[in-house]
Amino acid sequence: MPNKRFEKLAAALENTDFDAIALNPGPTLTYLTGLDFHLMERPVVLVYAPGKVPAIILPQLELQKLSGLPYELKAHPYGENPAEWGQSFRNALFELDLYGRTIGVEPRRMRVLELRLVENGAPGAHVIAAEQELASLRLRKDADEIANMRRAVQIAQDALEATLPQIKVGMSEREIAAELTVQLLRHGSQPEMPFSPIVSGGPNSANPHASPSERKIQPGDLLVIDWGAAYEGYISDLTRTFAVGEVDPEYRKIHESVQQANAAGRAAGKPGVACAEVDKAARNVIEAAGYGEYFTHRTGHGIGMEGHEEPYMRGDNQQLLKTGMAYTVEPGIYLPGRNGVRIEDDMVVTENGCESLSNLPREIRTVG
Repeated sequence: MPNKRFEKLAAALENTDFDAIALNPGPTLTYLTGLDFHLMERPVVLVYAPGKVPAIILPQLELQKLSGLPYELKAHPYGENPAEWGQSFRNALFELDLYGRTIGVEPRRMRVLELRLVENGAPGAHVIAAEQELASLRLRKDADEIANMRRAVQIAQDALEATLPQIKVGMSEREIAAELTVQLLRHGSQPEMPFSPIVSGGPNSANPHASPSERKIQPGDLLVIDWGAAYEGYISDLTRTFAVGEVDPEYRKIHESVQQANAAGRAAGKPGVACAEVDKAARNVIEAAGYGEYFTHRTGHGIGMEGHEEPYMRGDNQQLLKTGMAYTVEPGIYLPGRNGVRIEDDMVVTENGCESLSNLPREIRTVG
């Protein structure tokens, strides 16, 4: 049985200078092969050259993962002695006739360890970045992928709803994050989640990527919770902001502005619209409210098998949305040393517009 995704990769490499692609463990390797490897001290590299049987260099202890594959894959195993690695790479790259050829890699994934083994294993080869060609493979999700993402969203939403009644004044951010993590697992998330939950209250909520601390939440805080689940290798990424008891009227105002910006960003997406326009739609709302300088990041990013992937909702990105693309809309306002707000939803482009996979209430809710 042919591997349709390898055929998709072959099509992506047509009319390019690439003779092959070399991938180490990560979402693209899993997407192409259905195989899941950890990035570890023992290198694992898949090498694909159009028209030839793909090769995989891997430790012998991983060979059982290849049993029963419905397509052909040539294994080049090695033992525990690192001195054997180089020969396995040379054998694989020689068989694929890649000496002196051009080999593409993912620059955000390929470590120096694997890079040097590929370079030394194929004398004279040019090893260069192929991020655009590889990003195109996973850019548009099919029905099965969207179904997995929809399930990941539902798991995340159910886990948060189970966590909220447990939140009390005096709990630390870490305690809340721990409870949310447990609930994510209980509701069906894979143990390897897309990221550790961000739980930040009061002044910490003004830091978009704060790590949960021992700070205890207090009346008057805004509480930002940014979390996600993983299901069958696909992820969700959501954010909601809550009030801890009564909060200052200005904080309710900025929450309302972010809520309106989120709605504008969600409404802007449809086939043929530039990513920049989604960013602009959300940003215009916050600027009109007088808080433009406090919206310090892009409006969103692509999601799928990774928490951050193509396409990116930023002001200079003229990439056009197409059916099947999935991304976040997550505007925010961050008042340094005071409080912050972010509201984030997961979107997928449909034939006629854009659908939000997430439907948790976006209005400010009180906890504690």
